[in-house]
Amino acid sequence: MAKKKKTKKEDPKVHEDLKGFKMEINSFGEINSSFAIDKINEFLNKNVEDKKLKDRDDLEDVKKPKK
Repeated sequence: MAKKKKTKKEDPKVHEDLKGFKMEINSFGEINSSFAIDKINEFLNKNVEDKKLKDRDDLEDVKKPKK
């Protein structure tokens, strides 16, 4: 009989703003998060470029270079 290896459950490396972020799906298929959706959206808007909107001329907020 083969022995089972013990594994340590380590938290993944994440961005400083997302420390403590946990996301789970319960038995009903509902998504539970440790952060409010508004905070997640704010982080994504600040740090991720929207590929669908980058070629539009009428949206100046998307064209701004990242700092």
